[in-house]
Amino acid sequence: MFSLASIALIGPDGAGKTTVTRMLAQSFAPRLKCLYMGINIASSNVALPTSRMVEYVKRLLAGNRGAGQAREEFSQGRENRKGKLWASARLANRFAEEWYRQLLSWSYQVRGYAVLYDRHFLFDFSLDTDGGRAPLSERTHRWLLTYFYPRPDLVIYLDAPAEVLYARKHESTVEDLSCRRKSYIRLGKETANFVQIDATQPLEAVYNEAASHVARLVDKGYGTPGIPRGAD
Repeated sequence: MFSLASIALIGPDGAGKTTVTRMLAQSFAPRLKCLYMGINIASSNVALPTSRMVEYVKRLLAGNRGAGQAREEFSQGRENRKGKLWASARLANRFAEEWYRQLLSWSYQVRGYAVLYDRHFLFDFSLDTDGGRAPLSERTHRWLLTYFYPRPDLVIYLDAPAEVLYARKHESTVEDLSCRRKSYIRLGKETANFVQIDATQPLEAVYNEAASHVARLVDKGYGTPGIPRGAD
């Protein structure tokens, strides 16, 4: 039985994506599979061996020379041939990683599961927060995602003011979070089946609202609740 249902839960850091994803996974088990669709390999439940190797090398270099020095050397390397080759290899591996996870998602759907994405590459990398100043490899990556990468059937955006997000996690800056929020909202206007939820509500209220949207899609895909055919 085919499910053909995918849901992406997106939003800036501090919006509660991972927490709500876990709650949804518990509520809709065993009809739902979860996939982390972000760039943090340490947080990924699946990843290519090459991606884990790159992450290991990055941590090793950062530990030996200091993260700040490693970033500075990498930035300087972008200007020379070695840096360009590394950027090209990194782009190729990143694109391979994204398609690997998409193929895995399709394999789940063919077996009758709905798939819930924690984050989504398309939305994370489509955010125009650099004013067009990104390196060529990153702009190429953004273009490939925008025009070729499959879109989820439903996108749930957890929204909150930048000040609230910063107070929750103290990551990035208020200015950067505000810019990202505007980009999410702009992308939402260009995206079909985009739902915006107020993430300043109590967690239970955020979950209930997200669950109602997921339930409509999941139950529609299955016809009636129950264990999908072919479930392990």
